[in-house]
Amino acid sequence: MEVERVCAWIHNESEVVEAYNTARSESMSAFGDDTVYLEKFVEEPHHIEFQVLGDNHGNVIHLFDRECSVQRRNQKIVEESPSPFLTPELRKEMGEKAVAAAKAVNYSGAGTIEFLVDKYRHFYFLEMNTRLQVEHPITEEVVGVDLVKEQIRVAAGEVLHLKQENLFQHGHAIECRICAEDTENNFMPSPGIIKLLAEPNGIGVRIDSYVYEGYEIPIYYDPMIGKLIVWATDRQYAIERMRRVLYEYKITGLKTNLSYLKRIMHNPDFMKGEYNTLFIEKNSRMLQRSNGNNEEIENIAMIAAYIDYLMNLEENSSTQSPDARPISRWREFGLQKGVLRI
Repeated sequence: MEVERVCAWIHNESEVVEAYNTARSESMSAFGDDTVYLEKFVEEPHHIEFQVLGDNHGNVIHLFDRECSVQRRNQKIVEESPSPFLTPELRKEMGEKAVAAAKAVNYSGAGTIEFLVDKYRHFYFLEMNTRLQVEHPITEEVVGVDLVKEQIRVAAGEVLHLKQENLFQHGHAIECRICAEDTENNFMPSPGIIKLLAEPNGIGVRIDSYVYEGYEIPIYYDPMIGKLIVWATDRQYAIERMRRVLYEYKITGLKTNLSYLKRIMHNPDFMKGEYNTLFIEKNSRMLQRSNGNNEEIENIAMIAAYIDYLMNLEENSSTQSPDARPISRWREFGLQKGVLRI
């Protein structure tokens, strides 16, 4: 059940009394309860988590950090590793604290210790997720460890063979969550049948998904239909690679957040790594900007290419000669009109 609350921000000691009385009064008026509690105000927070792995023999390690601050309504959209915000010293300290927390509860298996880190790089424990998370592939890409395999080994009673001193982060990885949703209509879910699916590939590209052409996205579940992960030698190259594969990723038959993710990858704050959990709120207008005309032209081109493909199949199947090669109707049209450029 969601708890309704009245919030009052206090920036210095002189504001305490007034804010306390105001919060009590408004709360009593709205909810019939004037209970007040205090919590620390974390300025410009970053949501940063550390992957941990423990066995049944008391061994626990961490596999470094993931920056998860690109969020909408507390739901992660883009994650990256390593975090562009952490210093090496802070990364080391937070990793040690994550391991200590897991050891304190005799944790076994894969899990995540989550922190909030303020603008001054002070960090605070948020929660622990006792499972493998959606964004675990970027850790696998950067650290070079198959977390699923290690989790199975631990469950089988094996001693953790990984040593903290042998683990390092190599390069940079970014993950985008591909969702069936209408980003221009308050992110409403967009169920439907996938008509065409063209997934990108190449060096440093990974897709974790379950959908295929003809698959029907139901209305009952989370709208995420896949995870697009890229790895590169540094952050700049990873961003460039993610831009490319987002443009190569084609899904028709329903609406997706692909264009929204493209705009994130071109956002100046994201490109500089200078963002926090307020990123979406701060850049909402720019990120919501419609690319309707460009997308319409692109969709028309895709339809034309598909029609051409079907025509070629028909031509090829009707020819008498087994050596005959199909000629594109679009090429033939261009030759007839004298407009083809080679």
